[in-house]
Amino acid sequence: MTLPQSPAVDAAGPPRLSRRVQVGYATGSLVTGAFGTVPGLLLLPYLTDTLGITAGLAGLLVLLPKAWDVIVNPIAGRISDRTTSRWGARRPYLLGGGLTLSVLFAAIFAGFFTETAGALWVCVAFLLAATAFAFFQVPYVAMPADMTEAAGLRDEGGERTRMMTWRVAVLALAILVSGALAPEVRNAFGGAEGTFAGSIAGHRAMGMFVGGLIAVGTLLVFFLTRDAPKGIVKESEHSLRAQLRIASANKPFRVLVLCFVVQAAGVAAMLAGVQYFADHVLHDHGAVTLLFVCVVGPAILVMPIWNRVGARIGKLRGYVAASLMITGGTLALVAAPMLPAWAAYVVVGVIGCGYAGQQLFGLAMLPDCIAYDTLRTGKRQAGVFTGVWTAGETLGLALGPYLFGQTIALFGYMPSTTGEAAPQTATAELGVLLGFTVVPGAVVGLALLFLRAYRLGPLPDATAAATVSGRTPS
Repeated sequence: MTLPQSPAVDAAGPPRLSRRVQVGYATGSLVTGAFGTVPGLLLLPYLTDTLGITAGLAGLLVLLPKAWDVIVNPIAGRISDRTTSRWGARRPYLLGGGLTLSVLFAAIFAGFFTETAGALWVCVAFLLAATAFAFFQVPYVAMPADMTEAAGLRDEGGERTRMMTWRVAVLALAILVSGALAPEVRNAFGGAEGTFAGSIAGHRAMGMFVGGLIAVGTLLVFFLTRDAPKGIVKESEHSLRAQLRIASANKPFRVLVLCFVVQAAGVAAMLAGVQYFADHVLHDHGAVTLLFVCVVGPAILVMPIWNRVGARIGKLRGYVAASLMITGGTLALVAAPMLPAWAAYVVVGVIGCGYAGQQLFGLAMLPDCIAYDTLRTGKRQAGVFTGVWTAGETLGLALGPYLFGQTIALFGYMPSTTGEAAPQTATAELGVLLGFTVVPGAVVGLALLFLRAYRLGPLPDATAAATVSGRTPS
């Protein structure tokens, strides 16, 4: 269990973490947002249209290194659960994992080789980067459950939802900065047009830019959370197999993670297709930045609205509503070739609003499941749950580009080694459209079927039930 520390006290309501801690924790989303966005956005077209790798193989190369995280993420969680230091159980890994990741990210897009050798280089660098990211992400995701319990907080006042509101807002900002500016940096240094050498130079510059952003996020979250309640994690299961068995026995966690992982694959498939959608549907190579602004700009604005929606109807119903907004928007976007450009951007903005809510409620429900398990078992092991969660999410994010790559390969997409997309047939352009709209929309919508089994109960007693559930419907 975690030893409590004193939280900030609000005389008008329940105790709360300080604003400094909440915002400081949220800055870690600069790291998770950048690494979760840019490879999904630019790595697949980098492989197909710069290194000359076929779409099917390129999708597999994006999948395999992140699939490794299914193994390493739970290990990272177990290690952080067993760590004791003056910085707490989690923060040492934020610093080491984040700074290592910043260097390895630049290496992914270094472009020292092309075709087969280039594919091998990217695969190895991406594998190492995914490992470093695991040792940042898993402890990072475990921190909210640690902090709220260490401070003696409960969720009747929506403390976890407030924390996730800050985090998802910064995550949206990180996606905007990294996803919108990374293509611009690449293009400014010759990534979009000109010679093949210029294309490599553009990707190298982009890799260093995003690596620097990751380093900044790492240092901010490490130093700004130095005063956060840390607690001492103990009474964890002694073997990884036992921990995974405990996680599997937590039914609300199991169904939530299944839904979130499948939806991550759908969202990542759409993300992987942004450049292709701009080139072959909108026929505007520079539309990538505007597409990102349309997704993330509204998401930042609607975050307080989603917070109020959750307070009124509960996290679970809010999660479902946000997911259906994503599905409806993607299916409406099938008409993009017949719509004026501004209308397509409006639909993308609606999808962004749904994505913001889906992320907020999913991340706010995770600490509920962890707290439920603590009451059920009497043991505090947030690391193993977040390890399984992040392993699954990372796998979903890797499956998305693979799914999109296989879709466009099926429709005959042709690769290129010039740094510019090759001319495509009408059939290949149809594959791009379907891979960007129907495929992710169907995946996100169908994943909601898992949530039919989501219940935070039965708990040991009524007091415990109130402690965990807060406003979450049972």
